[in-house]
Formats: sequence, C-alpha cells, structure tokens
Amino acid sequence: MKRNLKRTLVVAAFAVVAGVSIFGVKLKDNFFEISKNLEIFATLYRELNMFYVDETQPGDLMKTGIDAMLESLDPYTNYITESDIEDFRFMTTGQYGGIGSLIRAVDDEIYISEPYEGFPAQESGLKAGDRILKIDGKDVKGKDQEEISAMLKGQSGTELTVTVKRFEETIEVPIKRREIKIPDVPYYGMIDDKIGYIRLTSFTRSASKEVKAAFKELKEDHGMEQLVFDLRGNGGGLLMEAVNIVNIFVPKGQEVVKTKGKVSQWERAHNTQNDPTDLEIPLVILVDGGSASASEIVAGTIQDLDRGVVIGSRTFGKGLVQETRPLQYNSRLKLTVAKYYIPSGRCIQKLDYSHRDFDGKVEEVPDSLLKVFTTRGGRKVIDGRGIDPDIEIEDREYPEVLSSLMYESLFFLYATEYAASRDALAPAAEFNLSDEEYAAFTTYLEGKDYSYTTATEEDLEELIETAKREKYFNLAEEEFKILEQKLEKKKNKDLTLFRDDIQKVLENEIVSRFHFQRGRIEATLASDDAVTEAKVILKNSSRYKGILQPA
Repeated sequence: MKRNLKRTLVVAAFAVVAGVSIFGVKLKDNFFEISKNLEIFATLYRELNMFYVDETQPGDLMKTGIDAMLESLDPYTNYITESDIEDFRFMTTGQYGGIGSLIRAVDDEIYISEPYEGFPAQESGLKAGDRILKIDGKDVKGKDQEEISAMLKGQSGTELTVTVKRFEETIEVPIKRREIKIPDVPYYGMIDDKIGYIRLTSFTRSASKEVKAAFKELKEDHGMEQLVFDLRGNGGGLLMEAVNIVNIFVPKGQEVVKTKGKVSQWERAHNTQNDPTDLEIPLVILVDGGSASASEIVAGTIQDLDRGVVIGSRTFGKGLVQETRPLQYNSRLKLTVAKYYIPSGRCIQKLDYSHRDFDGKVEEVPDSLLKVFTTRGGRKVIDGRGIDPDIEIEDREYPEVLSSLMYESLFFLYATEYAASRDALAPAAEFNLSDEEYAAFTTYLEGKDYSYTTATEEDLEELIETAKREKYFNLAEEEFKILEQKLEKKKNKDLTLFRDDIQKVLENEIVSRFHFQRGRIEATLASDDAVTEAKVILKNSSRYKGILQPA
C-alpha cells in the first residue's frame, strides 16, 4: 500500500512539475517509464548518500546529476541555482549591483581592466591597471576572478573599500555600489556626413529603446541619411527586443518570427506592434560568426524582407528559443521550448541536438536536408546554416606573435605604463603611435616571455617526426637545422613584419584608458573592412538596389 502511494505521489509530483494539466502535454505511453525512472533515481540518490564510503555533499551531487542530464540535450538548457540568480538577471536585464568595472587575471593577480565610464569605479578614481590587493580589508591573494567579482558585487547603496597597488603606491579607494546597467548600445555616431553607425552588443529589455533613441538622434540632429547597424559579436537575448528593433525599419503588423514547439503555447507568430521609425533609409547590417539568436532574427528578417543588405561572415546558427521555469527553493530551469522561423519560412538552427554520432558529438544538419527558401523579392536563401551574408567579408588571419602578446597581457601592461605618463590623449579616431613610441614598445618587450610557435614551425616539426619515423632524418639533418635557424631569425623580425596589426591592438588598448569603451569602438571604424565595404555599398545606390532586387 505504501509503495503504491509513494509511486502515486511521485507521478503526481511529475505531473505538476511538467505542467500536464496546464499545457495539455500527454504522457501517453511514457507514463510508466517516467514514474519508474523517477522512483529509481530517488532510491539511487538515497542509497548513495547513506552508504557511499566517503561523505557526499547532497546538493553538489544532485547538481552534478542535473547538469549531466541537461548537457545531453543542448547547451542552452540549464539549471540555475539560487546563488546564480543574480548572474541570470544580469544576462536578461544587463543590470547588477556593483562598482561597474571589468577585471582580469594576469599572472595569478587580479587587475581592474576597464572601468565603465560614468560608474562608481571610474568616478572613485580606480584605473585600468590597478592591481587589487584587498576588498573591505580582506586579502584577495589566492582568490580567482569569479570569487573577486562576487566580492565586488552587492546591493546598490552599500559601501566597500578596494585596496589597490598602482605601480609602487598602495591606495585605498572607498566606493558606493550602484545599480549598474550596461548599455546595449555602447556606441553610435556618424562615420561620414551622411552615414550613421550604431553598435548593438546585447538584447536586454532596453535594447530596442536604446537603438531607437540612437537612430532618432543621428537622423534628427546629425542629418543621417543611411545607416550601418553592427550586430557582430552579439550573442542575442530577448526575442521580443529583436521584433521591436526590426519594427524600426518595417511596417506595423509584419510577421518577424514564428515559434514552433511541442507545447501549443509556443505555436505563435510575433508581429511588429508599432508604427515604424523609417521605412526608406538605406540599411546595412553587419554580422559575423558571433552573431547569434536575436541578432540572427534581426539580420535574417531584414534579409528575408529585402529591407537591407547583410555584410560580413556567416552567423552562428542558433534557431532555438528558451524560456525559464520556476523551481523550488528559488531556483529556475532555463530550457529550450521551441524553434523559430523567420519570414521566408526558414529555421537557421545549424546543429541538430536530437541526433548525435557514435561518440556523442553533435553534427550539423546535413546538406541533403537543407531547403531553399526565397526572400520577398525572390532571392534564394537556405535554412540550417545561420544567415549567409549578401556580401561576404573574409575573416582576417592574425599572426601568432599578436596572439602571444595578447595572451601574456603585454598590451594591457604596457598601456598601463603609457597612460600613467600623460594626462590626456588625442580623440580616439585620431590617435596614432609614432615610430618612436612603437620602438619604445618593442624595447619594453625585450626580455619578456611571449614565446610562440608558428604554423610553419609546427609543420616542420611534424615533417621531422615523419622523417625520423621513416629513417630519412639522418639524410637531411643538417638541412633541417638550417631551416629551424632561419625560421627563428625570421620570428625575431615579427614585431617589424607585423607592425600594422600589432600597433592597432596596442593603440586600441591605450585609447580605452582615456576614452573607455566608446573610444575602443570609434578607434577601429576607419580600418574596419566590413565598415569600409558598407560605406562603398551605401554610396552606390544602383549596386545597393541591385543586391536587393537582382535582375
């Protein structure tokens, strides 16, 4: 009797959690399997905690099991514990209580890396390059970046003291935490007398409001007649913010995205709800492999409606919709509930998580299953591969020396010294290092460890190993040594050979010390290949129209 009652309670509990009575999901033939496996799991969990040879932590054990179970589905279905709720809130709102600064680890020490302009860290005098020693008198030695970030965050209005080392000086900085809202639009401006530029980096609840405000200011106050809208590196966010942003450029009542899931609640179309801001302005959308989800809804809809030209590289390919469901004890479940389809009818989801290979690896939707769709004007587009741009820009390949200098934080450390030597800097778009200043940087690098292996060296090492295995090495040992020496000499000239790439990164890091994130973006626009191509397209109206309305 007790056993039957227990099984009944387990099944009833499952029915409540699954929302069977609310959404009409039928358990059908799974009813027995679900109840059986829930009971097995409960008894296994009990036996482990009672009889395992070492002490177990029930909470950690359960979270490990939950995480492993969800990992078998897709990377977007996650269990959010009560302690992680603040991080989740930040992802959806862009808000948190704290001091408003990025931090970074360098050689096991934690530094202030970029205070946000106009927030407590910057207003209190903290600077990029300050090494954190203590927080409220507590030594941070041995703590990792995540732990120190948690110590800096807290309820708005609370106070803390951050002790930092700035070169040889130890400074105590009192700070009052505030509600920090990271802007979705970190930069907008005019890139010539007619073309405006807006960079959107996230889709929190304020995204469409910020984009619309930037658009109106550029048009009304600066005479903008054409727009470059940059979604590169934007991993997405709230679906309705994507719909509202599309609404700036397309009429009220236009379907932007349709979602389809197992539950009828998610079978819905999302249409624009407001009067548009501008239906005529020539528009270019910039995308890359980091543009995902809501970014792909915006870029894909603009492409499907032939409303603008998409430039860049193929987007990430995330066509899945997530929702959060409340669980007990203030925890939540974020889970994939539907796929989305943009106006042409295509779903841009690239990876098929419902099918895995023998090793459990997720594979792309095979080419044989890809379908061809058409835009409003009849242009052909395909599903299952993200958004293919109308004009492709090849990704730049950067030299290994640049990657090594970045990895060892040598740009960051040198910029700290450079910034300390002056009180002001030229405007971001105008700043350039002189020959003498670049030479000073190369001198600074002398004796610094930034070793790296080039692709050529890796290929040579593989060739040597093959020659040894096949007994040919002794025949050409001297030649191999000569080639190795020549490659090493060539590497010694990399700072000169790749000066342009290295100098741009260094200048960007220095600019951020004086002009913050806005300066970082502004400084790169003139040399940005995608922005340059966008300007070319917008200035040639016949080519712009020819892309959207091919003969």
